[in-house]
Amino acid sequence: MLLMVIETFAAGKVDAIYTRLADRGRLLPAGVVYIDSWVAADRSRCYQLMEAPDEPSIREWTRHWDDLVSFEIVSVFPSIEMQARLKAPK
Repeated sequence: MLLMVIETFAAGKVDAIYTRLADRGRLLPAGVVYIDSWVAADRSRCYQLMEAPDEPSIREWTRHWDDLVSFEIVSVFPSIEMQARLKAPK
C-alpha cells in the first residue's frame, strides 16, 4: 500500500521536532519503507511517501509524534496504476 503522510507541525514546535529527531531518530516499524519526502519552504509541513502493509502500520509510527505533529494519511496510486484502473472494464 502506497501512502502519503502529511505532517503539519504544531505552531512554535518546529525546533522541538528537529531536536527530538536528532536525539531519537525516527525508526520506522517493520514492513514500512520510506520512499521520499519534502518539506514546505516555511518548514510548517512535511510530505512523506511511504510503502506499508496497511495504515495501522503507519499509525504505530505516528503515535510517538502526536504531541508535536498532526498527521493526515492518504492512500495514493502511482499514475500508471491509476491509468490502468481507469481503463479497466467496469
